[in-house]
Amino acid sequence: MNALNSSINNCFSIGFIISNIKTFIKFLSKAAFISSFIFSFLILSIYVTLLFKPLYYMDIGILNIEQSSGLNKSELKSNYSYVITYLTQNTNEEFNLPTLPSSIHGKIHFREVKVIFDKLKVMLLFSTLISVIGIMINKKRKTAKYLLTSSIFLIIIPVLLLIPFLVNFDKSFTTFHHIFFNNNYWLFDIKLDPIITILPQSFFFHSAILMISLIIMCSITLALIYKANKKSHSL
Repeated sequence: MNALNSSINNCFSIGFIISNIKTFIKFLSKAAFISSFIFSFLILSIYVTLLFKPLYYMDIGILNIEQSSGLNKSELKSNYSYVITYLTQNTNEEFNLPTLPSSIHGKIHFREVKVIFDKLKVMLLFSTLISVIGIMINKKRKTAKYLLTSSIFLIIIPVLLLIPFLVNFDKSFTTFHHIFFNNNYWLFDIKLDPIITILPQSFFFHSAILMISLIIMCSITLALIYKANKKSHSL
């Protein structure tokens, strides 16, 4: 009986509680670092895809956008460049395409898209800061296990995204908009928002494939760095 009481007292002792709190904080710190590290690569992949204009220039020919939109290549590039600049630069100007009209709802939609990218920018800043601190701590402790963990997650995420994209991209595209927007302003009327003719759904599919490919490349790179680091420490 005394032994049982002693065991119970030990479980609720100050030292035991403090030890568990420290363990929990350590776990949260690791989770925050790994999550931030992974998130940095995800956001960077999104931004690289967005800024990679050659993909759109290539799709102009592949998807016959000149024919479907009635605009020449120069106009297509001009309007597309404006969209990218509007979404990525710190500006509060009203959305006004160079050669195409936009409805009020269309302008609101692009403003909402810009807000999402602005938030991603802030999140990237904080996740990068946490990642740098985490990397320095891990370097001091001479451990690189986080590289392998991040590599694994960066493979799992693209696979989880790729399956619904390949099975039914149209449904995935619609679901995406329902998740991130609380209105249907993204459903453009071609007469009021002809921009829909220069941004076909197939282009977004190609963009999604590029983004997923970049994430996979990041995963492979981290795995190779981890392997090289492990090999150098074993010598």
